[in-house]
Amino acid sequence: MTSRRILRLSGSDTRTFLQGMISNDIDKIDAGLVYAALLTPQGKYIADFFVSADGADVLLDTDSAQTDALIARLNMYKLRADVQISEADLHVHRGLTDLPADGYLDPRHDALGWRAYRATPATDEVDWTAIEVAHVIPTSGIELTSDTFILEVGFERLNGVDFRKGCYVGQEVTARMKHKTELRKGLAQVQVTGAAETGTPIEVDGKPAGTLLSRSGDVALAYLRYDRARGPMQAGDAQVVWHDK
Repeated sequence: MTSRRILRLSGSDTRTFLQGMISNDIDKIDAGLVYAALLTPQGKYIADFFVSADGADVLLDTDSAQTDALIARLNMYKLRADVQISEADLHVHRGLTDLPADGYLDPRHDALGWRAYRATPATDEVDWTAIEVAHVIPTSGIELTSDTFILEVGFERLNGVDFRKGCYVGQEVTARMKHKTELRKGLAQVQVTGAAETGTPIEVDGKPAGTLLSRSGDVALAYLRYDRARGPMQAGDAQVVWHDK
């Protein structure tokens, strides 16, 4: 499992502050775990995380490689708001068994089981990559990068964006992509035959068609240009095929 760090946000302005920052509706945390992203004003991805309530505080379950930059960005925006950001001494636990008393269902997909936040470190033997590839779930730092628009990687399908909550940073671009444009690029599941590393460019007839990303066996995720991703494609020495659904 990807290394995670848990942030604790406290203070009287915490919810109001986050509501104006993140892609999902903060009030949903009263009913369970919420998946969301922080975007640039241009609508591009900065970080994704899970949000939950812990009494009057709010917890952010973050990818450890992004946590310091996320803290810096939140501090930059909060100005004089009554919001304190600290690191919680908690560990992420995940599982596919029955939901434990302290657990939350993963809001992205039923196949992803549950998450819980505990004082003790976790052990985890689940092949999460295989599950994520099977269900086209993007991963921080692989499918989700600074060049990403969240709708191109399925955030609406993953319950990571709310189009009725009002303004937040990057909302205008995201809403325009939803209502006024047809996506020409995006995340897709592909079949791969042969050896190719994550990040290998995908080509068709010598023209760029996308990038190969997370892989599990002969199935992988790829960021594709839909207009070119037809028929057999090449990723290094491997053949790539997209079965458009």
